Amino acid sequence: MSGPAHMTRRKLLYLLLPASGACFSKSLPDEALDARLDAGQIRVSAPQLRFVSGPALERLQNGSLVPFALQLALSTDRWATVSHRDIERFVFSYDLWEERFSIAKLGSPRRSASRLTARAAESWCIQEMMLPQAGLAPEQPFWLRLEARAENPAEDPHVMTEDGVSLTRLVELFSRRSHGGDGRWSIDAGPFRLSSLARPGVVR
Repeated sequence: MSGPAHMTRRKLLYLLLPASGACFSKSLPDEALDARLDAGQIRVSAPQLRFVSGPALERLQNGSLVPFALQLALSTDRWATVSHRDIERFVFSYDLWEERFSIAKLGSPRRSASRLTARAAESWCIQEMMLPQAGLAPEQPFWLRLEARAENPAEDPHVMTEDGVSLTRLVELFSRRSHGGDGRWSIDAGPFRLSSLARPGVVR
């Protein structure tokens, strides 16, 4: 996604979405998040993050579609402000006979994957998250936060549509407390430096 409209949306997200990280239902230690550089983008992996679980997993196993929102944010001042942020939304389904998950990534470009285990499905979503390295000096410290949030179509039927979630809805999603036992998961990690991040093809 690119162009003036996208830049306006990102700018609004920086201004409106909270940076405090409060009200998380589940958190992991910072060593659970690893960062790397790939073609000018900061990408992360989080093998310990298990968000396909709890009530959301139960809804999937009962035949419902379940949307998840993931957010990857970067701060250079320990979360006083947010410098970069990426939010993506994914709709999960579950094949009871094969015991495998399918995913449709909403937005542009639209992508999908199928016949995945829960762990592979989580990893696929996280691999879709990225932040630009532009503006960061090689030795400048920065912090990363990865969040996942299960959405409930019973509370808001518009979450299943690609254009049905407004900026206001995204702001609310990552700022409110979980309700009804639904999950929210987060990892805060840092400081990182570009000079020390792994790069493709570089052996350390």
